[in-house]
Amino acid sequence: FSFSKVGDPCPGKPYKGGNFFAFLPDNREGQKTAMLLKKAFERGLTFQIKSCNGEERVMWGLIPHKTSWDGGKARNGFPDAQYLREVCTVL
Repeated sequence: FSFSKVGDPCPGKPYKGGNFFAFLPDNREGQKTAMLLKKAFERGLTFQIKSCNGEERVMWGLIPHKTSWDGGKARNGFPDAQYLREVCTVL
């Protein structure tokens, strides 16, 4: 894929995408957070392009995401009682 955008470390140079998954609880706070994350995605704030081992790759940006249902905060998973509050503050 080749795309050039403000913040692209190597404009015009191809980069690799990836599969990204994130989890939210299915409750009112989780649904509110999902709407905010959607807005952030639409504004191009969810991902960034970074150089990794001489190759440009799409990676998570600065917005924290829960990428696992378990493992706690240390492994980007639940339980994490502060996550929804923290991510909404960032958003």
